Amino acid sequence: MDALIISNFLLWGVVLCLVLVILALSRQIGVLYERVAPMGALTMDKGPAVGEAAPRFEIADLLGRRIAVGERGQHSQLLFFLSPTCPVCKKLLPILKSVAATESAWLRIVLASDGEMPEHLAFYKQAGLERFPYLLSAELGMKFQISKLPYAVLIDETGTLRAKGLINSREQLESLFTAKELGVASVQEFLAAGTLEETRISRKESGNALAG
Repeated sequence: MDALIISNFLLWGVVLCLVLVILALSRQIGVLYERVAPMGALTMDKGPAVGEAAPRFEIADLLGRRIAVGERGQHSQLLFFLSPTCPVCKKLLPILKSVAATESAWLRIVLASDGEMPEHLAFYKQAGLERFPYLLSAELGMKFQISKLPYAVLIDETGTLRAKGLINSREQLESLFTAKELGVASVQEFLAAGTLEETRISRKESGNALAG
């Protein structure tokens, strides 16, 4: 009989140890998730805010075509601000071409910059960007208060600014699309809100356990 009681105590001890190990692993998984969570585009608190109507423009591109910016239409519009002298911008050009093809059902990409026409026209042709409208407009950049490159602004079909931020990778570019789908200003905001909600629930559960 004594042996049975001792074995039961040992068994419960093993179960308790396993529970503690699982809790520790869960905590580590949570920490790891926070570390590897997708890094969205860095949003800067300048220019029109997400959720506001985007500024409207009609500008001739490098080929003389009239391009409407911020107007209602059948497709969302991604304004991608770049420069011929920006190395990161050049690195992202193949990604832009790929995204333009894969997201063509709902998205149109418009390139934007400012400066002298000859330099940009040479860059436009050399980089094979003829499929994209390319706008030269200092006013456009000033209206969106673009201070660093490359920078992207996503405008939806209703002319509403849905997401924006500095772009250094495909992941950051696609984070703008994710933000639009989730209805948040940025992926970081969504993740932060989720973390706060988890903390609130955890505290509530802890309080209920103590009360019980």
